[in-house]
Amino acid sequence: MSNLATRRCQPLEGQPPFTAAEVQSHLATAPGWTLVDGAIQKRFDFPDYHRTMAFVNALAWIAHVEDHHPDLLVSYSRCTVRFNTHSVGGISINDFICAAKVDALLP
Repeated sequence: MSNLATRRCQPLEGQPPFTAAEVQSHLATAPGWTLVDGAIQKRFDFPDYHRTMAFVNALAWIAHVEDHHPDLLVSYSRCTVRFNTHSVGGISINDFICAAKVDALLP
């Protein structure tokens, strides 16, 4: 999935979402990401609130630059990140591009 981190999200209006097989194929190369209720999701754990918020702020910058925004569940020491592509009505390559960029934030 590392090469996805170098790609950019593209407008996908009018294109179909990934098939179940395509989603599973990409998930096989995305450690920790799972399919949950029509989105790819991963939980990130941190030792304290400061590090959690630093991660959230860095993730927000990625979302802004890529114009692809996740749903976030943020608490003191963790952040759950969920990506899907509303414009295609499912999961797309943009979700996996952003997932790779988010993973690259951490060692």
